[in-house]
Amino acid sequence: MKVRCVICETINDIPDFSSLAKKLRNRPIHTYMCEPCNERIAEKTEARLATGNFHFYKGHNADEEEF
Repeated sequence: MKVRCVICETINDIPDFSSLAKKLRNRPIHTYMCEPCNERIAEKTEARLATGNFHFYKGHNADEEEF
């Protein structure tokens, strides 16, 4: 299956029967991000978390208060 990264627009091939391919076929709201873009976003998010000025606003569940 050919997929395009939503950030850098590179085209990659993923196996047709992988769980990621199934997720992308069955739920169009899910988007594909290549590994370099995914790593870059993860690093920047961790850097923002380390500053202490970044907060997760996920809801009011007791399980989410740990963040």
